[in-house]
Amino acid sequence: MVSVAMCTYNGERFLPEQLKSIAGQTVPVDELIVCDDRSSDSTVQIIRDFAKTVSFPVQIHINEQNLGSTRNFEKCLSLCSGDLIFLCDQDDIWRADKVSVQKNYLDTHPDIDAVFSDAMMVNDDSQPTGRTIWQEIEFDEVSQKQWTDGKPHEILFHGFVVTGATLALRKSALERLTPFPTHVPDLIHDAWIAMLLSLQNKIDFIADTLISYRVHSSQQVGFGAKMEKVQLKDRFTREREQKLLPLREKAGKLHDLYMLLRSVPFVPREKLARLHLSQKHFYSRASLPEKRYQRVTPIVNQLIRGYYRFSSKDWWLPAIGDLLE
Repeated sequence: MVSVAMCTYNGERFLPEQLKSIAGQTVPVDELIVCDDRSSDSTVQIIRDFAKTVSFPVQIHINEQNLGSTRNFEKCLSLCSGDLIFLCDQDDIWRADKVSVQKNYLDTHPDIDAVFSDAMMVNDDSQPTGRTIWQEIEFDEVSQKQWTDGKPHEILFHGFVVTGATLALRKSALERLTPFPTHVPDLIHDAWIAMLLSLQNKIDFIADTLISYRVHSSQQVGFGAKMEKVQLKDRFTREREQKLLPLREKAGKLHDLYMLLRSVPFVPREKLARLHLSQKHFYSRASLPEKRYQRVTPIVNQLIRGYYRFSSKDWWLPAIGDLLE
């Protein structure tokens, strides 16, 4: 049985196109479970009207209070009856064979609990931008090989490459995954699912664009908002505190993630070694002395140990920045 878990919040603009793509699957879904986070627009009415036009049941649950995306998805997943659950955003478009492809993968890989895919990025008008989300996050052939070589967790320690809108999950895995934590910044529902399953080698990918992923300014989570890159001239004119603050924040997030994963009984401690070293590396960078000549020794020590690779694949750039800025 296939369930679709959709979370909505003021999604009236793009919701009809997403619903149409769910109804048009070559392998029909068995139910659509919607948890609405107290929308103030016509979102709920659009879903009610849609429910009258399809052969599968549509359940609409309106939250008593706003839960936010992570808690809302946790609730929605718990209400699904299907053996396989497809996570669904309100503003994307599914390719007609998405359910077929991912269901077939999980049917033929009983040892895998979840599978995700790439996605074509589209704009407000549903026109392709010319890029995919894997290109955007640099989940390239090198990273994909690292994943298939049994080290997916090491990729996820430094960047969340699993987009929940592309994820299909076995309901049987939920017992190990819930409740979802909310105290670690950026570790939203899909990142947590991917992280835990990667540490057990229970999640894999399909290198195909099974959805059109919409990028727009009003989306709740995702690629809608981008941080501006620090320009070269700014690196030599900004206050030193502006450089150190993001490093402290990164170190803090990695530390919180490390402590959280240590508390999970079934997570192998040996797989957390690189995460532990990574958070120590960022703490080291965040505490470099004010005087440049005093930074040389700690920077060289980090370079010799290869720890600057935790900061960037172009490891020499942050090392030079730490020395000069």
